[in-house]
Amino acid sequence: MKTDIEIAREAHLEPIQTIADNIGINANDVIPYGHHIAKTPLSLIDEEKVKNSNLILVTAITPTKSGNGKTMTSVGLSLGLNQVGKKAIVALREPSLGPCFGMKGGAAGGGYSQVLPMENINLHFTGDFHAITSANNTISAMIDNYQFQNRKTGKALKEVVWKRVQDVNDRNLRSMISGVGGNANGVTSETGFDITPASEIMAILCLANDLEDLRTRLENITLGYDFDNNPFTLKDLGIAGAIVVLLKDALNPNLVQTTENTPAFIHGGPFANIAHGCNSVLATKMALSYGEYVVTEAGFGADLGAEKFLDIKCRNAGIAPKATVLVATTQALKYHGGVPQDAIKEANEKGLRNGFANLDRHIKNLQSFGQSVVVAINKFHTDSDEEIQMIKDHCAAQGAACEILEAFVHGGKGAVDLANAVVNAVENNPSSEINYAYDLEDSIEDKLSKIAKNIYGADGIELTGKAKTALKRIKRLGLENYPVCIAKTQYSFSDDANALGKMEDFKITFDDLIINTGAGFIVAKSGAIMRMPGLPKVPQALHIDFVDGKIEGLS
Repeated sequence: MKTDIEIAREAHLEPIQTIADNIGINANDVIPYGHHIAKTPLSLIDEEKVKNSNLILVTAITPTKSGNGKTMTSVGLSLGLNQVGKKAIVALREPSLGPCFGMKGGAAGGGYSQVLPMENINLHFTGDFHAITSANNTISAMIDNYQFQNRKTGKALKEVVWKRVQDVNDRNLRSMISGVGGNANGVTSETGFDITPASEIMAILCLANDLEDLRTRLENITLGYDFDNNPFTLKDLGIAGAIVVLLKDALNPNLVQTTENTPAFIHGGPFANIAHGCNSVLATKMALSYGEYVVTEAGFGADLGAEKFLDIKCRNAGIAPKATVLVATTQALKYHGGVPQDAIKEANEKGLRNGFANLDRHIKNLQSFGQSVVVAINKFHTDSDEEIQMIKDHCAAQGAACEILEAFVHGGKGAVDLANAVVNAVENNPSSEINYAYDLEDSIEDKLSKIAKNIYGADGIELTGKAKTALKRIKRLGLENYPVCIAKTQYSFSDDANALGKMEDFKITFDDLIINTGAGFIVAKSGAIMRMPGLPKVPQALHIDFVDGKIEGLS
């Protein structure tokens, strides 16, 4: 089979104005970024249409290191829904350069189920990530300048909590000392970098409902604390207007298309293991304004991405999915059934059955939120008919529909059965009420405990080190009504990446609680998770090149 980038190059792309016109957006209303990409103004969002559209969430079981193919499934499902006569649109996150040059090589789907132009989407795109990085680091420069200018006035802050970011995996920047080399170089301080998808600016852009909400959230960002332990915000610094200026264009969702010319809104890109893992509220609402069915995804497994999608994004935006697609693969099931990584492509009935415990917990969790669940088996050529049937029979016993997905090889035609199952789930379960994992009135400890016990299957939680101190501050500042955003490994229900399958008899330990007053949630850091990832031994950057006028190595 041809590579992803070969398929992408051979696909016929319609002018972006045609894609807009096909869903009812006047071509004169889009802001073109070349021939096949456009920004869409927020004025196009219709809240009444948002309420009447059908939102479909795509999530997954706990992944392997290679993932489960959620983005490919999301795109493929939108293609399949159009194949069965539904007006479907897909809404996704923007890829980060970090994993693109690190482990993944791209995040635009795969095979005949991609969003295009994939080279642009994976590399710089419309500059949204650069705008977020620039906005974040402008704040850093300004707060450092404030400290420098006020170092002898008594107005300097006792503690600065704001970090710089960049969209490259770089472990050397996690912890560092800045301002060294004498007084002329600023105030010496301990600091560090996060990756851009972990920036609070990214979360704010993805949760903002409009330009005014963006400004308010920016003003509320806590940058540090004075010597009376009072928060010092971006509004106090006086540069909220300047940051709005940097972000005003980035706030508009991006319109592109798929391999079959299905419209796709791609906007924002927080990771789900260190942030809330969903594309922007605005892009989702834009898609809901023009599509009968809108397919969107949440990052990593359902315990992380889907939980945050429902408890944070949906609660914030007043939206809810009509059904949830849970992506599973025989390889991931075997991996979590105790089969070594290098043997998961081989037939192993026992390993497959053992992996059902992981699948079952994800199904149960999604059903506890009130979701109608459709399991999508992302089929690989190494899968046997017997393995597929075992999964189907097992899902039926769990009360979940199950269909094969072959969009990677066949595009929309390979997703027709899944599309019909999703339509059936929506039409037979019209309610979209969400049973949230916790109430906002719960204490922070109770919120974390409910997620740990009811979603992860843990016995409870433990707060250590900085988390205990941060909890006292949260209570003193009256911020316990915030939702929680758990940062932990994506490879396990526990906080240990090597603990696979369905975990039992364990606790989730939180070593820090990070206050995000702009985004409006508390990031609860657990285990060895890093908000600045490192590069693997063989980074994907080694395989990316520009040869004879063409980009190679993206996937």
